[in-house]
Amino acid sequence: MLLSSPADVAARLGATGYLSDDALATVTYLALRMQRPLLLEGEPGTGKTALAEAIAESLELPLVRLQCYEGIDATQALYDWDFPRQILHLRALEAAGGGQDGQGVEEAEKSLYDARFLLARPVLRALQESPAVLLVDEVDRADDEFEAFLLEVLSTYQVSIPELGTVRASTPPIVVLTSNRTRELHDALKRRCLYHWIDHPGLEREVEILRSRAPEVSETLRRQVVELVQLLRGRDDLQKPPGVAETLDWARALHHLGTADIDLATASVTLGALVKYREDADRVRHALDQVLRA
Repeated sequence: MLLSSPADVAARLGATGYLSDDALATVTYLALRMQRPLLLEGEPGTGKTALAEAIAESLELPLVRLQCYEGIDATQALYDWDFPRQILHLRALEAAGGGQDGQGVEEAEKSLYDARFLLARPVLRALQESPAVLLVDEVDRADDEFEAFLLEVLSTYQVSIPELGTVRASTPPIVVLTSNRTRELHDALKRRCLYHWIDHPGLEREVEILRSRAPEVSETLRRQVVELVQLLRGRDDLQKPPGVAETLDWARALHHLGTADIDLATASVTLGALVKYREDADRVRHALDQVLRA
């Protein structure tokens, strides 16, 4: 589906509930038009993964997600063989009397590496199913070797399977890579991508996000929640400042409790929706005590 402008991108994303600013809409538009991977960095909870999901939804494309982790290798990203089904197939051949001579053994071995026994992992699936959106989530958790593998795939949009040949995407998938910047990515991978840093939204934009994603929450409560969250993000002593996802969770939790105006007691018992570390909870409770009593 052809997108005519950054404004068109922003409108389509907005229809899914994802509100982007001009800079993000522009770099997304350029990534789509130039068929370049989009690398998104930023603090957790700023909407990096949600953007890939919104792109897929707005363009009515399948979303294929590769969750990176320490020790991930090309096998987890590309393909594997369905060993149990291969064994069953081999037993069926034996039961049918196949594989008695040398030629039969060779044919049996070849049949084990048929496409029907191939387990496609996310990268291969995205190439096979394209047009699709491939989300490579938290790529900073992977190691240098995996980065090199990704760089090769993103340069050619094809992979080689020794037993079957080369799989090439007829249309390059839309690729979104996310990073929480736990380590620096290599320049070679960054050069292959268009880059954007997603920061926490300002007060009015975050209120607008809540209005879009949590319309059941009253306007008064939305603004109170966002003002308090923005205040907490300005602190430098939290292990993990709350992201937009936590803002949404907290607003919904307060709404479900029938809260009209936030008080210290209600805020304290709902902090599990807002912060995820005990030390942060203590600091946030103290900060809210000072603010709400003022």
